[in-house]
Amino acid sequence: MRKKLGIVMTAAGAGVFVALLVLRALGVVRPVSGGFLQEIVLSEALGLPLAMPFTLSALLAGAGVFLAARRAMARVRELMIFLIVLAAFAFMADASEVFLGWTNLSAILLAVSLQAIIAIGMTVLLVSGGFDLSVGATAGLAGAAAALVLTRLCPALPGPAVLGVVLALLVGLATGASVGAANGLIVARVGINPFITTLGMMQIVRGLLLLVTNGKNVSDLPTAFTVIGQGGLVLPGGARIQFPILISLVLVAAGDVLLRRSRFFRQNYYLGGNEKAAILSGIRVDRIKIFNYTLTGLLAAAAGVIMTARLGSASVTAGVGLELQVITAVIIGGASLQGGEGTVLGAFLGSILMAIILSALTLLGINTNAQELIIGATLLLAVLADTLGKKRRGAL
Repeated sequence: MRKKLGIVMTAAGAGVFVALLVLRALGVVRPVSGGFLQEIVLSEALGLPLAMPFTLSALLAGAGVFLAARRAMARVRELMIFLIVLAAFAFMADASEVFLGWTNLSAILLAVSLQAIIAIGMTVLLVSGGFDLSVGATAGLAGAAAALVLTRLCPALPGPAVLGVVLALLVGLATGASVGAANGLIVARVGINPFITTLGMMQIVRGLLLLVTNGKNVSDLPTAFTVIGQGGLVLPGGARIQFPILISLVLVAAGDVLLRRSRFFRQNYYLGGNEKAAILSGIRVDRIKIFNYTLTGLLAAAAGVIMTARLGSASVTAGVGLELQVITAVIIGGASLQGGEGTVLGAFLGSILMAIILSALTLLGINTNAQELIIGATLLLAVLADTLGKKRRGAL
């Protein structure tokens, strides 16, 4: 029986190898490097013993083709989401005369901008198999930290106001990065589940926010700071695009390119697909986890600082529920709670779709209290679709 199985598997491996040679000659695929360590990793990923009598290197090359196909599927999902967004635009343009007005469109993009910034880090986390429930609280604390520096510390410092703004920005960003690093250390080094870790951190950060602000909003922020969230560029024709929109577009473009092209960031796909195999391949899993959570905290802080600048004050309730909105948008964009899938562009399109839905509720006169219900239902449907898709692909 084993001999027959060996013959069958050897023939299958040889067939894959010959097919790959043909595809390589046609220029369809590029060669994928192999080696003893990669063969061990592939055996672990496939759940096969290393002594199996067939060529694992050939299957490794086949895995390269599979990864290319998965990237193609990701592009298809992004196209589908884009078409859904276009259909939503068309529906709302017909249902409401003011929907396509620049005032409404800029309001949608402004609402998307903060979510999109945090969604970059959340996408990286979900791809790697983790997630973070503390991003909303982190955004609120970072914005409050920046506001407190501006109102209490900077007036006593000599020099121009811009130096105080720079200091406030650095403090705010450092606050978020510190929270993220703490999450990463607990998850990677201590080994506590990301859900429990970030849920507990969310409560800790909310408590710190109330403690440092005495439960009161921090206002009277200088114009040199608020211009970050309220200023903008005037486009030809008189339309004005706010700085938060520009910042989010730049960050989304950079994040998407890095996650697709950067060797360091692409390790997250292997980590999310099979952590044990990633460890065997020599990937420094703990370092990547800590980096991912730190990056997410940093991006949440950036969104919180921009939010504070846009509102002109730091609210003690800032960022409440933001984490669920971001996770919903990222899952709609093609990421999976099980890890190994997702793109920043897909998350951005998911954020736009969520913003369109919420804008439609307002323009169509639907009770605004239903927004939380819609967000929760959308999250459940997105997770359900992801789970059913996983089961269907596993059955094939």
